[in-house]
Amino acid sequence: MRPPSYKRIVDELATAIRSGTLPAGARLPTHRDLARERRVALATATRVYAELASMGLVVGEPGRGTFVRHQSGYDGLEPSRALPVPRVADLSFNQPLAQGQADQLRLALRTLSTSGDVESLLRQHPPGGRRHDRAVVATYLLDRGIDSAPANVLLTGGTQQAIDTVLRALTRPGDVLAVDALSYPGIKLLASAHGLDLASIPLTTTGPDLAALGRLCRTRPVRAIYAMPTVHNPLGWVLDQEQRARLVSIARAGDCVIIEDGTYAFLDASRPPPLQALAPERTCYVAGLSKNVATGLRFGFAVVPDQHTEPVTTSLRAASWGVPGLITALATGWIADGTVARLEKARREDAATRQEIARATLAGMDVTAHPTSYIVWLGLEPHQRPDHVAAVLAEEGILVSTADAFATGPYRPGALRLALGTPSLGDLGPVLQRLRDAIEAIPP
Repeated sequence: MRPPSYKRIVDELATAIRSGTLPAGARLPTHRDLARERRVALATATRVYAELASMGLVVGEPGRGTFVRHQSGYDGLEPSRALPVPRVADLSFNQPLAQGQADQLRLALRTLSTSGDVESLLRQHPPGGRRHDRAVVATYLLDRGIDSAPANVLLTGGTQQAIDTVLRALTRPGDVLAVDALSYPGIKLLASAHGLDLASIPLTTTGPDLAALGRLCRTRPVRAIYAMPTVHNPLGWVLDQEQRARLVSIARAGDCVIIEDGTYAFLDASRPPPLQALAPERTCYVAGLSKNVATGLRFGFAVVPDQHTEPVTTSLRAASWGVPGLITALATGWIADGTVARLEKARREDAATRQEIARATLAGMDVTAHPTSYIVWLGLEPHQRPDHVAAVLAEEGILVSTADAFATGPYRPGALRLALGTPSLGDLGPVLQRLRDAIEAIPP
């Protein structure tokens, strides 16, 4: 059987790209021109480019065209971590650690080893955690504006598992999940794993386009809305009270579940009340201790409404049966003795200092950032393609994240996300200067 006509075109173009006949950055014919040249329907030409994009070989930029993607592997959702030169800095992932945290861990482990019931750490914990541990987290969440009973707080192995568990319990393959046009990359992986239909919400300078979200919920059966209203990743925005009330109103009108990601919310000390406080009957609030304590401490939680507690607990049981006792003891111990609160304050101060360094070093460039966050969104010039820039920076020993890792729809902005939390404070300025010099040296 002969393959479909579009497959032959895909194979031909893929071979040309991989061999270098079509070099990185080359502009491909428009959809209409390709259809005319190959004597196929416009829909067939569109399918060709869609398949090449799914293979990671091209990227489409609305208003500019379709371009051959750089094949270095340093861009995209899961970029290469192996640099061609000695590593200078990792600006692709935030792993902030405060001075003295190793000593805190040693002390906590010694304390646990001499506790009266150390054997309980080796026993099976129930899915969602023990009531005492859940109560500790519920008390901690009061400072975030969340007043929830311990029974509604379910402990997980990190925020990603919390989101996964909620999606697994409350959605079905084919359901529509509304998400910002630029959003946390993990939601894309989970949506794909669960067979969900991602509906991309256009952006404004201050948050998602809520008018567009309202139209989406009126015209499509949106099952859930994934939102980061406080210190958005990657754009850093904080939705004001009016925006939050409007988002909640849209969710209620469309009978949508809200999944509120509070991972970076601790970085804004003057944050408005969370969506969960405005709509506790339909909001699942998820967060963890990866950014405020340590990325290796895989401890998270989901605050879920009464009607969802049972299915989410069942989902947790199916995924991991129970939470790890040792990690839970460490995390709840640090929450209870005030260590987490002290670390969060230190993180806010550290992030503010890093943002000052970034603003000074990148002055004059297109920078978007929250003043106390670990993230900078750096817009590029039209001739500076993100995939090419990532490859250039890799040659300098610097890892970054490209915009397409965060894009949930067809629009791929020319931008990088810089994670400021991993380099030492003393190294950050020189690293950003090196990054700036490398980017500005790229010729038109």
